[in-house]
Amino acid sequence: MEKKAKSNKAPKKGKPTKKAPKLTKAQKAKQEEEARKQREEEEARLRAEKEEQERLERERKQEEIERLELKDSNRREGELDELRHLLEANHTAATKWKSDAVKRVMWERYMCCDGRPDPTAQREINTYISLWRDDQEVDITHVLEQCSSALQLIEELEVQLKDAPCSEEYREAIIDLQGLVQSKQLLATEELLKNANESIDSETGNMQTVVKDETVTLCLWANFRKNPRFKGFLFEEAGLGFELPKQLAVSDVAVRILHTRYDLLSLLVRMAQTETSTSPRPCSLRADMESSAPDEDSTIEGEEGNEDQKENEDVQNQPTQEPEGKESTDDVGKGSLDSPVMTQMEVLDAGGELTSPLSEMSMKQDLQVVDLMQYTPLGGVFYYNVFYLPPQAHQVNGWKIRQLLDHGLQEFPYPPERSDADGEEQVSNPPVGVTFTLPDSVFFLETPQVARWDDAGKQWRLDEITDVLYEKDENKISIKMASFQPLVLLQETYANFPFQSWELRPLGQDVALFTINGALIDLRIKIQGDQCMLQLEQETTLPRLTNRWLSVSALQTAIINAGINVFVNEHSEKYVSTCAKDPLTEHAAYEQMALFASACAFSWSKWNTSCGSEHLVLQACEHHGADPVPKESWSLYLLGAQRYKKLAITDQSEAFSPEHDPASEFHSTFIHMLQDSMSAGGVARTRESHYLFVNTVQSLLCGTRPLMYS
Repeated sequence: MEKKAKSNKAPKKGKPTKKAPKLTKAQKAKQEEEARKQREEEEARLRAEKEEQERLERERKQEEIERLELKDSNRREGELDELRHLLEANHTAATKWKSDAVKRVMWERYMCCDGRPDPTAQREINTYISLWRDDQEVDITHVLEQCSSALQLIEELEVQLKDAPCSEEYREAIIDLQGLVQSKQLLATEELLKNANESIDSETGNMQTVVKDETVTLCLWANFRKNPRFKGFLFEEAGLGFELPKQLAVSDVAVRILHTRYDLLSLLVRMAQTETSTSPRPCSLRADMESSAPDEDSTIEGEEGNEDQKENEDVQNQPTQEPEGKESTDDVGKGSLDSPVMTQMEVLDAGGELTSPLSEMSMKQDLQVVDLMQYTPLGGVFYYNVFYLPPQAHQVNGWKIRQLLDHGLQEFPYPPERSDADGEEQVSNPPVGVTFTLPDSVFFLETPQVARWDDAGKQWRLDEITDVLYEKDENKISIKMASFQPLVLLQETYANFPFQSWELRPLGQDVALFTINGALIDLRIKIQGDQCMLQLEQETTLPRLTNRWLSVSALQTAIINAGINVFVNEHSEKYVSTCAKDPLTEHAAYEQMALFASACAFSWSKWNTSCGSEHLVLQACEHHGADPVPKESWSLYLLGAQRYKKLAITDQSEAFSPEHDPASEFHSTFIHMLQDSMSAGGVARTRESHYLFVNTVQSLLCGTRPLMYS
């Protein structure tokens, strides 16, 4: 049977399949609802799984935190005891050193036999004042020497008054000496003017002279020519000048510009403020302890110190509370403190209240009165006076004849007083002018302000001073005013605040460098033992201040008087924006940083403003050698009243987080927290730190408070 040939024809297409019926709207909605429910169920399942994982993670973390807290609690007593022992040992040694140094200074002074009285002996002070008052010597050189000796005595009395602010004896002695200094300078001025005609300048036809020593520059001008076209005169060697109106240019007058590099007038204001002040002292629960003994470096160029700033250093230069207790400042102990060093836990558990370091101070209604807490007088005082020219001596047949007056040197009234007989006629009294070169002992961060002394109110005022011209290139300032009065240059006390950053790093055993980047000027303070040396990065004209070893108290006085203040006191918060911090926690941090300053570096952190008032954040790491600290070496630490921990974030993180570093533990003290990541050699180095070095570092930290004012 023959097979059929294959057909080349394409097979016929089959019948088309039936199309699925079109879904109705209800069916579509039902399908979408079922899909939505499936998605929601899946999302809920995933969310539940995530929440469960997060819960388990939280529980794990909480268990880990509880484990670390328990471990910390078990060793807390031992860590606090070790810290207490270190602080007490340093405190005892520093106190003994101070006591011995004071005795040594007193003995050296006794052996010196220079005629200066003991500032603590009222009888000696009274005898000294009485003898000097009766002394008839008026030679300018001798008088300036006497004044210099009296100024040293005033400084010593200031120290005694600071320790006993209610002592009327010290206060009265200072006022008497201040009056005597001015009186003796006036008598010496009168003696020079009595013989002015013997020194008339051939070019000007008048007498002009300059007398200088380390603390005073005296410029005198006597008007003999009476030229109505006379405008003024410049004492070039002193950088001082004046301008007179025509009325004075044709009168028998003498002009005195006396620049004293010390400021006894502001001292009077501060003493009055101290007498009426009831403000409590800051952040200390024990008796004051000076950071160093008095020494010859306690002043620079005879300038007066800032009493408010010195008082702050005395209060804060003490090792005090250790980190322990509640994480708040609501409770601080009252009553007696048996141990010279008390832990924060003991303080807080005592159940008292923490007195705020600041108290509200009454605000002056007159805004023209200078607030000497907001402004600091710099460079001393410029006394600007016009006197009646005393009768001059005449040579007659070999005799010197001079008219004797019943009174001494008399002020020439300007503007002249007007009586009722003058009627309503208005007489023009042009202002008087004065020009002075800014003192080279001061570095002005801003354009200085000029204030005049109001003798009636015993205060500095900003009004009645016009036509102020500041020539920065020539370092001169010129003003005009209605009458002749003492003048002073002012700068805002906290012009260099708040700090932009800071760093404390070791340079070797008992050697460290404290760097402050201020708002207007940066400075570095090298610390070695109990001495400090200021180093300025900007070019300045302060050779007698920079690169010179000083005690902490002397450095503080010098820095304030030089116009580059970085120290604070109990009133500073009124004038500077700060990140408010618990003072006990802050002070405990400074104590422990000082203990480890020979082996660890510390630095500011931008997160310190984000962690709340009950905590502090700073960077720290072990560091050796003089090289800068590498950025990757820093670690962040969170400091509280009860616990210290290392943070997981860095200063370069995008947001702040209080989460601790998983590889770290909790500790009850900062030093034990640091020891976890330190080498054995580094820890040993901290235990070998000298007590004077520790005390000096602590004094600087407490005096500047960088954790609050950065």
